[in-house]
Formats: sequence, C-alpha cells, structure tokens
Amino acid sequence: MERRFNWGIVLGLALLGFSRSVGWAMNKGLSFPLLSSYTQSALVKGTILALEGLIGLFVPVVLGYYSDTLRSKYGRRRPFIMIGGILAGVAALMIYTSYALGVPLAGFALSLAFFYLSMHLYTAQYRALMPDTVESGQRGKASGVITFFEWAGNLFFFGLAGYLVAKAVSMTGENEGIKALIQTPYLKIPFIITAVFLIGAALFVYFIVREPEAPEIEENETLGEYLISIVENRDFLKFYTAQTLWWMSFEFIGIFLYGILAYILYGSASEENVKAVTSLGLLLMALFNVTVLVGALPGGIIYDKLGRRLSIILGGVIFAIPQIWGWFIHTKTEITVALGIAGVGWGILMAASYPVVGDLLTKFEREAFTGRYYGFFEATRSLPVLLAGIIGGAIVDLAGENYRVLFPIGAVLVLLAMPMIWFMKNLEETSKTEPESDGLEIELEV
Repeated sequence: MERRFNWGIVLGLALLGFSRSVGWAMNKGLSFPLLSSYTQSALVKGTILALEGLIGLFVPVVLGYYSDTLRSKYGRRRPFIMIGGILAGVAALMIYTSYALGVPLAGFALSLAFFYLSMHLYTAQYRALMPDTVESGQRGKASGVITFFEWAGNLFFFGLAGYLVAKAVSMTGENEGIKALIQTPYLKIPFIITAVFLIGAALFVYFIVREPEAPEIEENETLGEYLISIVENRDFLKFYTAQTLWWMSFEFIGIFLYGILAYILYGSASEENVKAVTSLGLLLMALFNVTVLVGALPGGIIYDKLGRRLSIILGGVIFAIPQIWGWFIHTKTEITVALGIAGVGWGILMAASYPVVGDLLTKFEREAFTGRYYGFFEATRSLPVLLAGIIGGAIVDLAGENYRVLFPIGAVLVLLAMPMIWFMKNLEETSKTEPESDGLEIELEV
C-alpha cells in the first residue's frame, strides 16, 4: 500500500536540514576569515578546510552502511542523529572558544576537524530518512521543501552574521568587518545560536518523529560488496561522478569566495583585503541563498512533473553560465548579479538531484539500503571539499594568487557532468499518480 505524503515528517526533516545548514554556513562564513588571522597561504587554509572532505569521504559511507542493519526501538537513523547533533553543537562552541583563547593554528584546526566529524556522524542517516518515509513519485515535492529549508538555514546564518558585523563596525569604528566583530562580544553569538539549532533539531527528530518499520534484509552485502556494486551499476556510477563534479565547482567558489572578492575588487587576497570584504561576502552568501530558495521549490516540482534528466540539466546549465561570465567580472554589481543567477540554478539542481538515489533504489528494489547509498551520496559531496580545498588552493598559488581563475574551471566541471546525467539508463519519468496528503500530522513516538 502506498504511503500518503506526510507533511509533518517532511517538515521535521526540513527542520533538521535547516539546523545542519546553519552549522555548515557557520563554517563557510567564519572559518576562512578566522584562519586568515593565522596564515596567508591559500594552500594551508584550503588544506585545513579540506578536512571536512576527508572526514566526509569515509564516515558517512561506513555509518550509513551500519545504520541500515541497526535494529532498535528508536529506529535505524535517529540514534545517530541525536548523538551527532549534540556533539556538533558542542563542537561549534569549541571552535569559538579555541579562537577566543588564542590557541595555535594546530589547535584551531583540531576544533574544526571535531566539528566536521560530529556533523558527518549523522549525515547519511539524515539523508536516508527522506526516502525511508516518502514514496517514489512524491520525493520531488519532499526534496523541494527540504532543500528550501536547508538553504533558508544558510540565509538565516549569513543574514545574522551580516547584521552582527554591521553592529560591530558601528560600535568600534573599524572598517574591516571581521576585525570589528572580533573586537566585540558579538563574535560568540553565531556560534551559540548554531549550537542551539544543532542540538535542538536533533533532539526534536529523535523524540518526536517516528521512523517506519525497518524492512527485512534477507541477504545483507558486506561493506566491500556494497562499494563494488556501486562501480558495477553504471547509473549509480554516472550519477555519483556527476555530483562530484558539480559539487567541486560549488566548493571552488564556496571555500575561496573571500579570496575571489578580495582579488577582483582590490587586486590581491591579503589579510587586510580579505577582512575588508567579509561584510560583502556575508551579504553575497545571503543573496545566493535567497536565489537558491527561488530555485529550490520549483526544482522539486519540475523533478516530479518534467522529469529527472531535464530538471537536473536545466539547473546545471543555469549554474554554469554565470561562472563563465565570472572570468570577465570586475565590479560589485557584476558579482552580485552573477551569484544571484547561479543561486537559482543551484537551487533547481539541488532539489532535482537529492531524490535520484532513492528513486534508483526503488527501481532496483534495494530500498532497505538507503543508508549506505546515501552515505556514498554524501561522500561524493565531501570529496569535492577535499579536492577543491587542496587543488583550488594550489591552482590559485600557481596562478600568482589569481582567484578569478576558479570561475571558468568551475563552469567546465559542471558542464562535464551534464552528459553523464543525460546518458543514465534508468533515469526515466516519475509516476503520474498524484498522492494524497494527510495534512500536518506528525507521527509521535510511543
């Protein structure tokens, strides 16, 4: 019997996605400027930030696999979510504390690494809960809602950080936003709020949202067999490879945005110039997230109605075009317009790509294995963080600190991914049936 679309469960997952996005936005928005207080090397900063990718490359794959076989009265996914969410909240506070206490670069890097580990303890489980609870044919709608809330979390954090920077500048008279923020008590606020959201959302999902009964696994594959099966199945291999490419493109911009802005507007990414563009960077990140929201909800609808291939390719092309233009950009206005257009494409791409793995598992009758396959899904999102941080930093150093070169390289990566999506054999249209909604019911744990 087909499960009805449960808005309560979807909104519960959306809240969890919102909190995780606040956490990742904290990392994106503050880690690079704070690291700039320790070192000027793009390679060193990129390598430290790439720890997220190294951890995310292995932890979700392994824990996603084992969560599929977990049997407890609290479900397969929620125990991981509670533990990971609490630890991630604690780690957010540790990042601020280590910086405020003036620990050496190695100590600050370790606090970042602990945050990345904690976040990835429940990455695969969070992703797997959506296809666990939502039928194929309904997942585009669910993905659109969850993606909307995820990027709303980014918008919330960047808006909050921008507001606090403005207040700090007004209080201190300091022109450089991050330097002003460091001189005031306001610096601790983003970290405290991030910790509250991470811990609160994880506890909400653990105690309130109920998982469906776990399906029986008649012949469980070993970890090695599972990894081999991904390589043997050409559709999974093509999708995961394509996702790696478009996320690498995104991370080139996400990791080095402050350096890109400083280079375009001031001619170099020195510590002073990076700090001078911190306020602008936060505002542009907020703008990007607004336009992602614009693309996310229709992206989910397009996925269910128009089809998988066209919706993903549409989002990818819209995301790539502004990056081609990025090589010729020289002003704040041009940067703003380019990132705004790119955000719409990224929102469509994210909403359309999230349900693909779940739908392929439905096609191949492997729905009991959502944890392990979404673990690999997250690994192919983390690998670009690892590669983009190290390779992007090396490219910038080799290009004479020319951060602008990351734009056209990113566009090429996205465009290379599109033929892989087009030639996926089983990426067909979704069911035309319109599922019944059961309102705003939330299934309570009993």
